[in-house]
Amino acid sequence: MKIFIDTANLDMIKEINSWGILDGVTTNPSLIAKEGTDTRTRVKEIAGIVDVPISAEAMSLDAEGMIKEGRELASIHENINVKLPMSIEALKATKVLSGEGIDVNMTLIFSPQQALLAAKAGARYVSPFVGRLDDIGLYGTEILEQVIGIFFNYGFDTEVIAASIRGPVHVLEAASMGCDIATIPYNVLLQMVSHPKTDEGIQNFIKDYEKSKKK
Repeated sequence: MKIFIDTANLDMIKEINSWGILDGVTTNPSLIAKEGTDTRTRVKEIAGIVDVPISAEAMSLDAEGMIKEGRELASIHENINVKLPMSIEALKATKVLSGEGIDVNMTLIFSPQQALLAAKAGARYVSPFVGRLDDIGLYGTEILEQVIGIFFNYGFDTEVIAASIRGPVHVLEAASMGCDIATIPYNVLLQMVSHPKTDEGIQNFIKDYEKSKKK
């Protein structure tokens, strides 16, 4: 499974990239606003740090505006794909942009039916929001599994991104069901590294090593 980081923070991207595990970056307007910058500036900066797919979100609500923004974003760097929120207008824009060779990440997916339509329209990625479905009492990764099954059944090239990841268990479930990608917040990536038994083992090794030096 590919691992993307869900952030617009340059230091976090640099750190995770140094681990040798980073396959992509996803951003959104909220994450970019936290950094006190704008989408065009920040994605250009990210593209200068890592050679991986980078998702940048268009803010227009009509197809014409989405297409215009999508072309502008894609022109910044060859690694940039355009995030569009699921809607009829986004499907129209996806058809045009994908036909021009511009990758689209259809975001705010909350049902398998939405994912199916996005794939049919030509989306390169679909992003089911696992955590937000959990928030309303649904089982987010169950819907994720349904999307994966539909795409497998019909041979879609569209990749599934497990988004709105809230913890390591979401990552485990996504990986276990064969999800293509998980886009993961920085703090969750840190949690994935840690285990109390690993920490305990390291401390035991250090103690034993210090004992052996005294002999």
